Amino acid sequence: MTAVAFLGLGAIGTPMARHLATPEYSLRVWNRTAAKAADFAATHGVTHAESPADAANGARFIITCLPTSADVEALLDGPTGLEAGLQEGATLIDCTSGDPTTSRRIAARLASHGVGFLDAPVSGGVAGAEIGSLTVMVGGDAALLERAAAIFGTFGETVVHCGPVGTGHALKAVNQAMLAVHIWSLAEGLTALARAGVDPKIALEVINASSGRSNSSQNLFPQRVLTRAFPRTFRLALLDKDVGIAARVQREQKVPSPMIQLAAELMSMAHRELGDEADHVEAVKVVERMAGEVID
Repeated sequence: MTAVAFLGLGAIGTPMARHLATPEYSLRVWNRTAAKAADFAATHGVTHAESPADAANGARFIITCLPTSADVEALLDGPTGLEAGLQEGATLIDCTSGDPTTSRRIAARLASHGVGFLDAPVSGGVAGAEIGSLTVMVGGDAALLERAAAIFGTFGETVVHCGPVGTGHALKAVNQAMLAVHIWSLAEGLTALARAGVDPKIALEVINASSGRSNSSQNLFPQRVLTRAFPRTFRLALLDKDVGIAARVQREQKVPSPMIQLAAELMSMAHRELGDEADHVEAVKVVERMAGEVID
């Protein structure tokens, strides 16, 4: 059996870890809320690690799936931190939607101990994680990716090598910026059309048969906005963080990016107004408030 540690049992991490709870892997799980890791371990017959160091001890692959790169970096520190348990020849796979700068710093720190690092954020949401169909964007050494291919195959349907360390996180952040632009611009368009007398259902039917279609128009708005369901599957706070990373990437690369910079400002505004627990699609509510028009 291949020894694997999984740290971070959130909405995405839990189903990802579940795919590794098989006879092929000796799995240890750790979570900042210990009870959650204990429940997962008891349910799936795996080991509950008492600390990050305990989780990493003896593991060939260590997977982190946390809210931010800062959270991952903080796990390395101290006598019970990851760094204390990592073995030479191990590989840390960071599935956090993180930032490239911190990833490169973590990779350099681990390399001094003979530990590899791959930044490997995922896309596909909770539904994709549940069925193992995530898209995985990997930054780092191609040989490490090949070595970890079976691990990625448990939860990923499409695994793409993006380039050196940090490129996976950069690509994920820019992808998230596109999501934010699609949500906000579609909300603006539909509120204007509703006021002009166009039924939003008719508007979406036409958009989805035309050049303006996107995942937002084809799935998110019909399922969440028109129904007013707004299920909480991915927090607006995390989209705000991701688009902020994309905006920094654009600035660091000295690429003019007024659209992405504005998207970052708008997501930050929506996050402040709606709070930490709002779903990302609920950003539509801010557009509706400003327009004085509800899309339904």
